[in-house]
Amino acid sequence: MSENNNRKLFDNLVSRTKVYLVIILILLVLLSIFKVQMIIPSIISYVLILCYTYFANNKRKSEISEQLQDLTLTVDSAAKSSLINAPYPLIILETNGNIVWKSSKFITEFANIDINNYLNDLIIDIKDEISKSENPKVKSIVRENIEIGKKIYKIQGEFAKSKKNERRRPAEYMMILYFIDETEKYELEQENENEKTCVGIIMIDNYEEVMQRIDTEQKAQVMAKVERIIYDWVNETNGILVKSDRDTYVYIFEQRYLDKIIENKFTILDSIKDIVRRDKIQLTLSIAISNEGETDREVYKSASAAMDVILGRGGDQAVVRQDGKYQFFGGKVEEVEKRTKVKARIVAHALEELMSECNKVMIMGHVNPDIDAMGSALGIYRMAVSLRKEVNIVTNVEAPSIKSFIESIQEDYKDVFITKETALSQIDAETLLVVVDTHKKTYVEEPELLNKTNKIVVIDHHRRSADFIENSILTFQEVYASSASELVTEIVQYTQNEIELSTIEAEALYAGIMMDTKNFTFKTGVRTFEAAAYLRRCGVDIIKVKKWFQSDLESYNKIAEIVKKAEIIRETIGISIYEVQEKDTSLICAKAADELLTIGNITASFVLGNMEDGKICISGRSLGDINVQMILEKLGGGGHISLAGAQLENMTIEEAKQELLAKIEEYFSEKE
Repeated sequence: MSENNNRKLFDNLVSRTKVYLVIILILLVLLSIFKVQMIIPSIISYVLILCYTYFANNKRKSEISEQLQDLTLTVDSAAKSSLINAPYPLIILETNGNIVWKSSKFITEFANIDINNYLNDLIIDIKDEISKSENPKVKSIVRENIEIGKKIYKIQGEFAKSKKNERRRPAEYMMILYFIDETEKYELEQENENEKTCVGIIMIDNYEEVMQRIDTEQKAQVMAKVERIIYDWVNETNGILVKSDRDTYVYIFEQRYLDKIIENKFTILDSIKDIVRRDKIQLTLSIAISNEGETDREVYKSASAAMDVILGRGGDQAVVRQDGKYQFFGGKVEEVEKRTKVKARIVAHALEELMSECNKVMIMGHVNPDIDAMGSALGIYRMAVSLRKEVNIVTNVEAPSIKSFIESIQEDYKDVFITKETALSQIDAETLLVVVDTHKKTYVEEPELLNKTNKIVVIDHHRRSADFIENSILTFQEVYASSASELVTEIVQYTQNEIELSTIEAEALYAGIMMDTKNFTFKTGVRTFEAAAYLRRCGVDIIKVKKWFQSDLESYNKIAEIVKKAEIIRETIGISIYEVQEKDTSLICAKAADELLTIGNITASFVLGNMEDGKICISGRSLGDINVQMILEKLGGGGHISLAGAQLENMTIEEAKQELLAKIEEYFSEKE
């Protein structure tokens, strides 16, 4: 490096001297032309100038070279001294594992630690990075939070191709690494993270029901037991509990205890359910915890939003919201039916008001619509028509599950049903969009419609998932209900404007209730029968409804074959596969799962099938002992305790079966 600098400097000096010599030569020539007698003196003078220039340049070159050499030696000495006396542990090594040199600080720092294992892992990591680069020459290295022994280090340095190996293949690289001790910084950051505020909201799900059904003198006793359990649970985390309402508490604690709460899986849920009165009233809790937000107020809002999700899933559950994700616990018992119909009346009046203010109404169910989606859609359709509003139902009339139903009403409602393409061209910001029988924005008939208007109403009976429609202005989601048709029937009964359902509309609503309750067997409460009784008074022909559920012989044989191939796991769970790929695969799988439950000793069933779009569908059914919703939720699905479904992508049906088996085992291990 110093020789090159000397050469460049000397070349610059020589080039400038040449210019001066040329100028002097020109001047002497001109002088000789005007005065001939000056020729000899000019020649002698120019020769002397050349000699002086030669000796002066040599001397200057020697002086500059000496100065640069002194400077280079000084810098090299300082650099070597810095390496040797570096305040951080320092090591120079090659990617083949050969250690070239290590500082005394490195030796003392890791004297009692087998550092070679850490270095080997680091070399593998860096070699992997080198292999991914096209032509790395020199690259910096930064590795954060590397735990070595009992300390946390930041490893920083750079690597370069070793000169002695430049012609060898594969090339070797040399690395210079600093080990910076950041243990204290890490501990401070961790302590700061641990001291962040977590906010929880604890709500007694059925407070009003319990208070109405027990004696006055027992109310204080029951609430004393409940509060003692809650306070004992809160004290385990040194938290603060504030009672904000008769049935609601705000729980504040430090984030350091959050992992402990998650690890214990909210045992308080089971403790509360142990409080059972003589008339078998079961108390349940809903708990929502969040640590998201820059301020305590934002954290509280996040917890409130999480509580909405829990209540939408039926209560008796806990949820932790962190890093933008929900983690659910509990929810192992059937939803408790609410006896009061106040909310149905309020929703009916609010929906009437929204319909009166809009210029158009569109109703949309879920993809692959069933009779419950169609029945509830027709109920809302009649409500909008009674208010003299332009109204359409967005659906796929070719769906196999509603084919026979659509054929029976096609003539009278041919202008009511529109395709999603037509809906996208007609919808505007003033359109009221009513979503029935689903609340998942990715499961509606056309998700893009949700972005075309802000006036969205959701009516659903499924447990709320994390993928819910957030921007709805009115939500009627009651998971105790048997079906969306039951909820719509209640709305129709409580509208201010009297509504007269046509016979076919009443039959569609009745069919929706029948389908989701499996002929009034599952999820059937007092209000379910009240809704069915109202529909019967509207002229329902039960025989006609029954025909909509009849299967042809070919479909029945397919179902029988699926049942025949079923295998039993854990003594009570039936699993079968339908390998034929066709458009009504999901419908056949659902019917087969229902049929499996009719077999003795089977309390839960799962049927997997190949769909036309390449996805794998899973239908889950249960008699209530096993929560199929919690199992299929682990696979991205959802539903109810006794009825749920899921769809899987990018895997074979056998791989999907193995995933399902793994989630079933996971469910039982968590339960135990």
